[in-house]
Amino acid sequence: MRKYLLTLSFFALAAYAFAADIAVAAEEALPEPVMAQIQKRHPNAADIKAEQKTHFGQAVYEVHFKDGENEQIELYRKDGHFYVSGEKIDASSLMPDPVNDNLKSIFSKYEIKEAILIVNPNGPGEEYDLSVVSDNQTWNVTVDNKGNIIKKEREE
Repeated sequence: MRKYLLTLSFFALAAYAFAADIAVAAEEALPEPVMAQIQKRHPNAADIKAEQKTHFGQAVYEVHFKDGENEQIELYRKDGHFYVSGEKIDASSLMPDPVNDNLKSIFSKYEIKEAILIVNPNGPGEEYDLSVVSDNQTWNVTVDNKGNIIKKEREE
């Protein structure tokens, strides 16, 4: 009987771990050190989604999740160390003019669906992750606070 209960417990835990891993894999599977750090900092994190990005020359995972009712955005280095928090902003009022000017020169007509502010944790500077719709196509664009395009790729 004891062996039966242990086996049943093992399968229950394995099923739970597999289900949790599926939620993470929706965007990209996170390395164990990153997942461990998220669980340590936010034990109630749910709906975890992540993608690899580069900010301020650092390869990071940009992780979106819910902690209770709040949506959180945090960036982690590949070794699991916390890098910086991101913040959703109103693009129409909080982005510097050079960013908007440069976007106008690249996209004839565009709409910013989402803007995330990333503040440099190691010194001055800001970068913006933007979801831009232009000509019925969605683009993921990363720009610095001077309007320089760091990355531009079409979303599929």
